[in-house]
Amino acid sequence: METIVFLAVIAAAILHASWNALLKGSADKYVSMCAVVFGHVPIALALLPFVAMPKPDSWPYIAVGVALHVGYQLFLLTSYRLGDLTQVYPIARGTAPLLVAAVSVLALGVQLSSAELIAIAAIGLGIISLSAVRQSDGTTNRNAALLAFVTGCFIAGYSLVDGLGARAAETALGFYTWLTFGNAAVFGAITFIARPGAIRRIPTEAPLLFLFGGGASFAAYALVMWAFTQAPIALVTALRETSIIIALLIGVMFLKEKLSLGKVLSTFVTLAGAILLRFSR
Repeated sequence: METIVFLAVIAAAILHASWNALLKGSADKYVSMCAVVFGHVPIALALLPFVAMPKPDSWPYIAVGVALHVGYQLFLLTSYRLGDLTQVYPIARGTAPLLVAAVSVLALGVQLSSAELIAIAAIGLGIISLSAVRQSDGTTNRNAALLAFVTGCFIAGYSLVDGLGARAAETALGFYTWLTFGNAAVFGAITFIARPGAIRRIPTEAPLLFLFGGGASFAAYALVMWAFTQAPIALVTALRETSIIIALLIGVMFLKEKLSLGKVLSTFVTLAGAILLRFSR
């Protein structure tokens, strides 16, 4: 993987972990997710005059991508409602790179080297192993784990669709700008029906997530969308999920969470995969 692509994806991982840390500490995660989703819109509107219009071949990808992003957001919220962050987040984020790699190789004919496949496996398994941490009450939660796995399937799905769509669009930023509008429209319609009043609570309950979380989330995925056009989707997806390591560091340094030996070992496995991915090929 080229150095500039590697650094872009690492920057995206840092931004992703940052807004997730804000989401974790929020009182009402649905309102907070609304803030992040709608926080994308002002940035997309500002960029609209400066980005190219996606090619017509990419519009079906945008439609499918919107459905997958909304599904991911709804399943993630449900997973967080049932389970702890330390169980849900690693399963969801660790499942995605393994699924993307499998589909890329088996269905899309992408050629990955042995070193790249080993790196992807190390990153995915290192992240998933973090889910061995039990909940705060000492129990495990199979329902939350299952929902987290489904969330990971949505992540894998939109990663593949968005990567292929950005290439078909011939403008990663233009593709993501229009995807943002579709995502906000569909998520807003669902919110209007399922949680009336949630959007009006954003200015009082989640202004930081709207301003910073939305901006960080948009910038993070814009970098990833560009990386999708520069490197195999499976490699970008795997490297992006190293955000869990940054999230752990934020948790330990700023949220005063405990760092166990298991978390340290899982972190080293994931970092080893990221290093191998950087120097493969």
